[in-house]
Amino acid sequence: MDTLETSKSLDKELYSRQLYVLGLPAMRRIQGAKVLLSGLQGLGAEVAKNLVLMGVGSLTLHDPHPTCWSDLAAQFLLSEQDLGRSRAEASQKLLAELNGAVQVSVYTGDITEDLLLDFQVVVLTASRLEEQLRVGTLCHEHGVCFLVADTRGLVGQLFCDFGKNFTVQDPTEAEPLMATIQHISQGSPGILTLREEADAHHFHTGDWVTFSGIEGMVELNGCDPRPLHVREDGTLEIGDTTAFSRYLRGGAVTEVKRAKTVSHEPLDTALLQPRVVAQSPQEVHRARCLHQSFRSLHKFQQLHGRPPKPWDPVDAEIVVDLAQAMGPLKGTEGEPLEEQLDESLVRTVALSSAGGLSPMAAVLGAVAAQEVLKAISGKFMPLDQWLYFDALDCLPEDGDPFPNPEDCAPRRCRYDGQTAVFGADFQEKLSHQHYLLVGAGAVGCELLKGFALMGLGAGGSGGVTVADMDHVELSNLSRQFLFRSQDIHRQKAEVAAEATRRLNADLQVTPLNLQLDPTTEHIFGDDFFSGVDGVAAAVDTFEARDYVAARCTHFLKPLLEAGTTGTRGSAGVFIPHVTENYKAPSDAASEDAPDPVCTVRYIPATTEHTVQWAKGEFDDLFCESAKTINSHPHALSSPEGLVKSQKQPLLQTMRGVLTERPQTWRDCVLWALGHWQLRFHYGITQLLRTYPPDKVQEDGTPFWSGPKQCPQPLEFDASQDTHLLYVLAAANLYAQMHRLPGSQDQTALRGLLNLLPLPDPQNLDRIFASELELDSPSGCKQLHEDLKTWSKGPSLEPLTFEKDNDSNFHVDFVVAAASLRAQNYAIPVASHAETKRIVGRIIPAVVTTTAAVAGLVGLELYKVVGGPRPRHAFRHSYLHLAENYFSRWVPKAPDIQKFHHLKWTCWDRLEVPAGQPERTLESLLAHIQELQGLRVTMLLHGSAQLYSAGWSEEKQARHLSRRVTELVKKEPGQRVLVLELGYEGEEYDTNFPRLHYKL
Repeated sequence: MDTLETSKSLDKELYSRQLYVLGLPAMRRIQGAKVLLSGLQGLGAEVAKNLVLMGVGSLTLHDPHPTCWSDLAAQFLLSEQDLGRSRAEASQKLLAELNGAVQVSVYTGDITEDLLLDFQVVVLTASRLEEQLRVGTLCHEHGVCFLVADTRGLVGQLFCDFGKNFTVQDPTEAEPLMATIQHISQGSPGILTLREEADAHHFHTGDWVTFSGIEGMVELNGCDPRPLHVREDGTLEIGDTTAFSRYLRGGAVTEVKRAKTVSHEPLDTALLQPRVVAQSPQEVHRARCLHQSFRSLHKFQQLHGRPPKPWDPVDAEIVVDLAQAMGPLKGTEGEPLEEQLDESLVRTVALSSAGGLSPMAAVLGAVAAQEVLKAISGKFMPLDQWLYFDALDCLPEDGDPFPNPEDCAPRRCRYDGQTAVFGADFQEKLSHQHYLLVGAGAVGCELLKGFALMGLGAGGSGGVTVADMDHVELSNLSRQFLFRSQDIHRQKAEVAAEATRRLNADLQVTPLNLQLDPTTEHIFGDDFFSGVDGVAAAVDTFEARDYVAARCTHFLKPLLEAGTTGTRGSAGVFIPHVTENYKAPSDAASEDAPDPVCTVRYIPATTEHTVQWAKGEFDDLFCESAKTINSHPHALSSPEGLVKSQKQPLLQTMRGVLTERPQTWRDCVLWALGHWQLRFHYGITQLLRTYPPDKVQEDGTPFWSGPKQCPQPLEFDASQDTHLLYVLAAANLYAQMHRLPGSQDQTALRGLLNLLPLPDPQNLDRIFASELELDSPSGCKQLHEDLKTWSKGPSLEPLTFEKDNDSNFHVDFVVAAASLRAQNYAIPVASHAETKRIVGRIIPAVVTTTAAVAGLVGLELYKVVGGPRPRHAFRHSYLHLAENYFSRWVPKAPDIQKFHHLKWTCWDRLEVPAGQPERTLESLLAHIQELQGLRVTMLLHGSAQLYSAGWSEEKQARHLSRRVTELVKKEPGQRVLVLELGYEGEEYDTNFPRLHYKL
């Protein structure tokens, strides 16, 4: 069972978002793995697509069965032209095009014992139970990881057998915990106090940790992992420190992840005593009933040579009888359970089991692919051992008629797999829907694929409009199925639309290279939304989600939204008057908010602070300074204009830039060395003169205490890699800004630095003093004169930060600067990858999570299109693939607000219908009072105040006599004016329903 022999290098830019989730060691193992996938219906295609995009070494496809009409509802690699061809052979070409680094081949023979020995992982989908047992036994005997995945209509199962002793190298997705140390006592046990009290809540008794960067008690630095005990007061016991040196300052404590071993039973044993993944006893019982349902479906197939017919009551009763004949449900110990088989559940599964649905294939295919990666890489805990997932809530409610067999019979069309579950009438309804998709990124592409397979908008009056203003980048290709390398730099919306039409030529897809925000409301306005049945949001910020949700609330349109971070994903559904509207998480508002400037500049306390500071250094030194210098004399015609036009920190940085114009590489190195000394040595000593280590505040507490760590100046040492990297990066960036050639020769640079003297302290003192005195007339005048002198030479080249280019020294500078800043303040140092993630605001992402949440959105889409449903029919979803956590729950009802006799929710509004004579403001207010019995005291349109009871009588009279459209600017095509109301006796900020004045 050898891994794939390969010399190919890993494309870190292509897999950049994925590397933040899996890490480089796991990616190396994935790149060298060999996987056999048998079964290329919709579920198998999803597994294959995910594995190829994520860069598995080789994938061998096995499925000799001919393509049939029912495959096309979920199998996106096949088309009408492939009918009659082997599924595996027809799928191979498109799969291979997804990732040139993956070997995709087809095997046409039988699955034999000798064949299995050539693979690390074997996956069976859409297979008979007899084949599963035979292959599963062989894999268990030979140590080959084995998976079975299957979907039947709206239910799915997944089984994993990784052997008796499978080692999980890294059980969790989270980065190892790291916290800054405040103090460590000598004793038995030694007591560790963290600088930030909140950090103590993240550690748990039994965690293992090691230490770094400690001054004084150096025996702990790099020590073997030690177990922790968390005390009630939040301090940590770390074992005996009696014999160690006295603790002085600084240092970090870091969690050490430890490998775990799991043991799996072979399929023949696990089939009779299933261990199921579930979150509650009720879910366990439902999963075991689904387990029996699948066993009875296999038995039906064995007896009759075919699966049950769609919605055939006779076949369904046979399946129920077969399930009952299997005896009581059994747990992992083989004991009978008190709960009896849920016959109604088994019957419903049997009735709807004949179809193949794209959303179900997407969800189960994503989870199955993630388990394959766990088997290959040892990254994250595998399933233990059965997972059952069902979306039977997509079917009609109890009491409503189920589809009839005639309506669900095959019609030899691409939607046969879907009509087998929902019927032809529902398929017709789907085809006439018109949806707006906001975002053509990773989730957006998966949603478009699902829309094409489902036939959403594939009829005469239907369609999908996709809005996205971004361009395709290389990093998109590892998780976005619709893009190829030749599409890089093209508009995402256009590429996605073209690719979607290739999946289903009947789908009407309209791309708009636009962003949905206030600047495009004249396009996405009343006329546009009047023709939309619903909105799907696939955007990557809470701000964008909030805006899209607000538009849906305004136009009373259903909203389906999804998002991911690493292996975590969520999907939500928001229905007017039925569910609550979308609300961003309570901590989302501060998620992207920058930390206070003074904290970042002078008293950083976290790794994020040091990275923010370093990015600010880059922008000021190499971008904003150059722009400002280039703008002279127009924007900076006087010293006073200079002060008014720029922020003080930038002026200070510019003073350090404007020493003298460099002519050679050596000049650039001298400047970089001087700036190193200014920032990491001299600047710190100056700060300590103002705030010495023993400074005490007025209340008697030390100034440097708690999160404020007293800094220490660094001494430059060219032999230290971080010191050298800073000078190398800074000198090259300075050279680029001055249009001079740079150098990447680190050996030559180290030799040059050993020859150069450190900058004259008096020169640094002059620069630093100028920084402190730039608000004085003399200091500002001197800087202004320097600018005038510099403006006579060639213009500078402003450098715009690029996070995805590792060869231009941009990221190198920030990494080195942040590391040195962290050393100044004894803060844990961020790795290169972590720095790049923070500074680039990169969201870790993998295609498995993306595909899963898109599938969950598709399931809710069935319900939305199906017609009016009660709230309990809908589901919000959350999953965490790394930790095998899957949750679906009923959305909350909209909050009801009350005022006197009025009751309303976020979906309600007051309306003045169209078709009436245009009202004056006075008649409008009278109309509201007549209808609601309330007197309006405040009327606004956006930020414009149209009326206030507090105005003078003259001003009131002047406004009340005017027509509403005279007071409000009307946009072209606008059909409704939205007015905000305030009522007598209430403050203006009360959230009353808004008034919709129809034009």
